Amino acid sequence: WTRPPTDGLPELREWFARGAGATTGPADVLVTAGGQAALTTALRALAPPGAPVLVESPTYPGMLAIARAAGLRPVPVPVDADGVRPELLAAAFRASGARVFVCQPLFQNPTGAVLAPGRRPEVLRIAREAGAFVVEDDFARRLVHDDAGALPGPLAADDHDGVVVHVSSLTKVTSPSLRVGMLAARGPVLERLRAIHVVDTFFVPRPLQEAALELVGSPAWNRHLRAVSAELRTRRGVMAAAVRTHLPHLALAHIPSGGYHLWLRLPDRLDESALVAAALRAGVAVAPGRPYFSAEPPAGHIRLSFAGVAGAAEITEGVRRLRDACAELPY
Repeated sequence: WTRPPTDGLPELREWFARGAGATTGPADVLVTAGGQAALTTALRALAPPGAPVLVESPTYPGMLAIARAAGLRPVPVPVDADGVRPELLAAAFRASGARVFVCQPLFQNPTGAVLAPGRRPEVLRIAREAGAFVVEDDFARRLVHDDAGALPGPLAADDHDGVVVHVSSLTKVTSPSLRVGMLAARGPVLERLRAIHVVDTFFVPRPLQEAALELVGSPAWNRHLRAVSAELRTRRGVMAAAVRTHLPHLALAHIPSGGYHLWLRLPDRLDESALVAAALRAGVAVAPGRPYFSAEPPAGHIRLSFAGVAGAAEITEGVRRLRDACAELPY
């Protein structure tokens, strides 16, 4: 119960560093109170209030909330099936003067897109030429489905210039209460991150860090990851099949091989807010698409999660109830 080092336990920093790639060492890592705290520290350290920050569009609403709470101006950069579009990223840097780009290159939330191999070096080159940092939120690496095949490494592993600030977390693959994550960076920026981290968090409680170390060092850790991977694939398959059967009028453009949700586009005349309200009346909760966009969305969307349910039967029943909610609405 004694106070740990403010940067985190050395053994845990070493474990996190191995996951960030060969260019990252334990001295480059700060242990944080989960991924949200890591993102908050990164944005506060890298951009002053009032500055623009480039974000994927759509993107994680929690990150948009962090940016706005820090007084930053989110500037959207469109994402397609292969991740962020480099030509639009370069144009956004030129037009905005931003010095930070926040992205999720692996199983992006909410689209599930994976940044294409040809785009990865382009993103790093564009950021480097703009004198900017890339905040890589690698939240889904341990949420891969067991049919995904080989995964690309983190962007941080390809970064030889200290452009990438890498964020990762144990929380989603373990428990909401295990608020243990990490920030990794190289060069002078690490001192800025450390200063903000100490002010905001001081340190992550030692019992949490010790619990995380015991977990990831246990023979059960890899068994747990395999079990999660298999279950996520099964649930994804059940939900995708149910959507195609019961909701064929909703566009499911991409079925991801990682993460825990599907992203659906609504028909033009189906009102997003009305559908979310009708779904609640039918006893099923869905996430509206509007909060995932930092500017006006191009169309209505909903996000369906298959993580926080009891199993396959509940997924199928939820989609059936969503079909009944759609049937209430004119479109």
